[in-house]
Amino acid sequence: MNFPEQYWELLRARFRNQFPEFYAKLPALAELIRLNKPIGIYLLLWPTIGALWIAARGVPDWSLLFIFIIGTAVMRSAGCCVNDFADHVIDGQVRRTEQRPLVRDALTRQDALLCFITLSLLGFALVLLTNQKTILLSFAAIALVAIYPFMKRYTNLPQVILGLAYSWGILMAFAAQTNAIPQIAWLLFVANCLWTVAYDTQYAMVDREYDLQIGVKSTAILFGDMDKMMIALLQGMFVFALWLAGRQLEMGLMFNLGLLVASALLLYQQFLIKDRFPGPCFKAFLNNNWVGAVIFIGVLLGMPIN
Repeated sequence: MNFPEQYWELLRARFRNQFPEFYAKLPALAELIRLNKPIGIYLLLWPTIGALWIAARGVPDWSLLFIFIIGTAVMRSAGCCVNDFADHVIDGQVRRTEQRPLVRDALTRQDALLCFITLSLLGFALVLLTNQKTILLSFAAIALVAIYPFMKRYTNLPQVILGLAYSWGILMAFAAQTNAIPQIAWLLFVANCLWTVAYDTQYAMVDREYDLQIGVKSTAILFGDMDKMMIALLQGMFVFALWLAGRQLEMGLMFNLGLLVASALLLYQQFLIKDRFPGPCFKAFLNNNWVGAVIFIGVLLGMPIN
């Protein structure tokens, strides 16, 4: 064992001895915040840093880029904590979630709540490094993250709340970079809300059989037999809204090419969900990572730099 390995092993041993209970919970905490399933971070990250690039009309401030990348990961993780806090009973009745840490008693609800508070405070500390407008917007962001998991008990539109939460970073990115929220930011915000509702409906299709039995509400249940058509409609409006944004921003050919590739991926998702089988529906949901990545690359290559 070389010196760096010895050094880190010594630190781990010291940490384990000083905080044995917390150390024992670390694997379960990593599961709680979905470090093993980063898809939510990607879906939140692509539109947020894309908005930052657009707001800067090129390369954004590196400090802001760091703040928003870390902040995105932190707040998505906080959202997972409050989600499992809210759904600890529901999760035990759904095959996909029956092994989550709170269900199998690897963690308590108090652990999840403390983790949510800690991560939210960390995210807020990052926002304090920006400006007043961004700080004010962050309060609404935390509120959306906190209330979303409870909405599935009261409305068939929890995916809309998630859309607002997953799109709020766009407004914050513009506020942080320009100290303003221009009209184009709202167009991008609406576009991302449409996309989020579409892919989270795909996600809800995976658990629809269980949700109907236990009384959980979702757009997948609301849309019923029209689910595939509604997802296609939402996806079409998403692409159209981005195309309008591209025209206003005078984006180049590469942005439109990115939209074309993204559209092909969305069509592929329609093929995946055609029979409504849970496995392919989940695969369609995961495929949205590539949609976000392709559009972000289009922004990078198509943005006219002033």
